[in-house]
Amino acid sequence: MVINTDICGIKVGDQYPPHVMGVINLSPESFYEGSVVNPEFALEVARKMVEDGATFLDIGARSTWRFSEPISKKEELDRLLPVVQALEGNVDAVISIDTMFPEIAEEVLKKGAQVINDVSGFTADPGMIEVVADHGCPAVVMASNKTPGDPLGMDSIIEALDSIIQAAETGGIEPDSLILDPAIGRWMDEKQPIYDFETLDDFERLKIFEKPLLAALSRKSFIGEVLGKPASERLYGSLAAAAIAVYKGAHIIRTHDVPETFDVVKLSGALRSRPSVVKGGRYEVSVLEVKTPQDAGIAMRKIGATRIGSQVMQGKSIHLVLKVKNLTTTEALIIKQEMLARGGDAALARDAVSHETEATDVLVMGTLLQFERLARKLDGQARSLPLIAEMIRECISNRTNLEYRYLR
Repeated sequence: MVINTDICGIKVGDQYPPHVMGVINLSPESFYEGSVVNPEFALEVARKMVEDGATFLDIGARSTWRFSEPISKKEELDRLLPVVQALEGNVDAVISIDTMFPEIAEEVLKKGAQVINDVSGFTADPGMIEVVADHGCPAVVMASNKTPGDPLGMDSIIEALDSIIQAAETGGIEPDSLILDPAIGRWMDEKQPIYDFETLDDFERLKIFEKPLLAALSRKSFIGEVLGKPASERLYGSLAAAAIAVYKGAHIIRTHDVPETFDVVKLSGALRSRPSVVKGGRYEVSVLEVKTPQDAGIAMRKIGATRIGSQVMQGKSIHLVLKVKNLTTTEALIIKQEMLARGGDAALARDAVSHETEATDVLVMGTLLQFERLARKLDGQARSLPLIAEMIRECISNRTNLEYRYLR
């Protein structure tokens, strides 16, 4: 599973260095006043960003900050057009426009814009799908259901993106034209920082879609929550988050701070290893890294497996190794026997096998489904095995429990 695509002449993927997308913000209503660009100097700012390493420029005229005053579509377009026209042909970068409205997208694409960045993921106005399909242009789609950024948690983000991708491809958009954005940031009151922690921590799960990944996390609120600092003082936090995102698979980092981010992206991209893939003739073998049954189901459906078949096989796709400490020899041998009966296995001390020791640690190996069946079997056993069963369930559950993972 290797991501390799071309976006307006720019190579984007796992085997290429990650890219920086500089933000040209034309919205005085934005949460970060220091990012607002005077339209008269937009070309100068754009050229400086390109000089500092940006290969993409994202121009936005409507603030998506949830406390900002709304503006009309006419005002948004009036802010955008002069800048798009000034930049077109005068900067060596791909020009992206941040808008949710198809009529605005139509006009800016006619004037030279090359990419549409829709933070609603085509949900604000489905007509955007037709515009993007007609122009054959790439589009950044952010995880959204009814309002921009409303999915809570990575499972919901992946579900939303899966739905957006299906709608886009049904509407005629080429599969290679989509760039995925997991909606980092406090887009709604209910979206607490732990959701962004999870998104960044599990960013590699998005690779399951086999599409370019964009992380827009520059000076976002979750950074402020951790550091206790306003947007103007979140540069270093943004750089740390950008490094993590790139290391975990992001191909494009959208940022207000191009020169600093460029260095971080370049280094973290160099540290990121390439996924293993082998090609021979018409064949290809690659390692598919799957972290959850949900992701496995998506991968199965992508190759044509039925939804029911995918659901049946999901629990077999995730393999874990659990360490259980201080078991009696008898308990350890029962666990090994029961795991072997279910297709898994367990490793224990050599002396425990011959009953030359009274206690041992055990490494239990198997799929989620095998662990589930093991726990059910241990519930009916003697000694402390029912307690061990419950501890196994809790340990596995903690892997996806946000409060356990991030609340200190």
